[in-house]
Amino acid sequence: MTATTEREKERIRAVASLLHTACKPLRILRTLAWEPEVKETFLAQGGRELPQVTYPAFDPTSSIEAVREARRQIVPVTTIDLWLDRQANAIELSARMLAAVGTAGFFEYGRQLYGEPTAPLRYVPITPLDLAQSVLDTIANLAHIEMHTAPPSDHTAESVAADLDVAVRAHFGDQAPAIELVDRLSANALATSRAIRIRRGARFTDRDCVQLLHHEAYIHVATSLNGRAQTDLPLLAAGHPGTTRTQEGLAVFAEVISGSIELDRLRRLADRVLAIQMAIDGADFLEVYRYYLERTGDPDQAFENARRVFRGGVITGGAPFTKDLVYLLGLLQVDNFIRAGFAAGRADCLSLLFCGKLDLFDIPALCELYALGLCRPPRFLPPWISDPRHLLALLTFSVFTSRISLEPIVEVARKLLDSAPMVRMPGAGETFPT
Repeated sequence: MTATTEREKERIRAVASLLHTACKPLRILRTLAWEPEVKETFLAQGGRELPQVTYPAFDPTSSIEAVREARRQIVPVTTIDLWLDRQANAIELSARMLAAVGTAGFFEYGRQLYGEPTAPLRYVPITPLDLAQSVLDTIANLAHIEMHTAPPSDHTAESVAADLDVAVRAHFGDQAPAIELVDRLSANALATSRAIRIRRGARFTDRDCVQLLHHEAYIHVATSLNGRAQTDLPLLAAGHPGTTRTQEGLAVFAEVISGSIELDRLRRLADRVLAIQMAIDGADFLEVYRYYLERTGDPDQAFENARRVFRGGVITGGAPFTKDLVYLLGLLQVDNFIRAGFAAGRADCLSLLFCGKLDLFDIPALCELYALGLCRPPRFLPPWISDPRHLLALLTFSVFTSRISLEPIVEVARKLLDSAPMVRMPGAGETFPT
């Protein structure tokens, strides 16, 4: 190894460390959290008055200064330096977004980080709003079909916690996250690298249990632990809004590939996009709450769904938190990346998706960093990557079918089945008529 190469590696380590330091104060969801009393008061008043929310003041100075120091050592012309520069930009925007919490400025910074419903996607001429509406329209087209399936198992929080504990210990060994039952939680379950928290009293279906394992444990926990092992690139341990789309996209893709996703889950992800657009168009918290109340019939769930849209933003409308765009959008981008990368003969890159908290566009830089010995291979991989036989077979089939236009085949199917009667299969416990 030449002295020049070693100096270059030291520079990269120093910049990555500075950006990691800049990330540390950025606790996005913790800063935007609402006190439990806000929901209690709102529901006690019958959901007729706007909630009163306050946020802790955030000083972005330390993060911005660390980013500026890092930029002094970045020359954004090489693949690695362009990666570092993107991280610096995302971290600074995140700090400024938190400093603007509760104001219209919060939305302006947030839309640069997470996107907005009507902004066309890069390389694909559709918008997140188009994508969400397509999902909802497709689900609506299935409304006339009677889907007779066995009733889902109803699991308690205690039984889910016990099952998850066994599964994560088997997968992560001595680095397994703790499984904690808590009385108050904004969702049924939330994960960090150290713990998966489950709300006591919540009920779960059989698919919910598998979904939690694949989404929270095999993706979010795994990428956190793998990132923490990157001693030369500690930045990979620090998730920030610039990496959120890919992280959540991977997590939802894991639901798809594991077979744990269902139509109601896709509907909820699409509804989030429509609700964000409602708020951008001026709808206040009450209007979005009523939209969700009509969709769910559950005041508690309607409040939580509306809270996701307005946390950190303006309660009276016009400036929401756009993070929840990333689930459907991230799923599309991760799916496209995996399929296109495979078709391009670069399936070797798939494992790098899990080496820490990253964005898809970081992969070329991470390939170079891996070649330099600065990026370590991920220790913890989801089962569909550690044993990729199913995934590779599915991708091979996908490459084949993607070459065939579906539209003329759909037209043939319509004509073929136009006069055929609807088929009703017997449901659970039913028998065929004699």
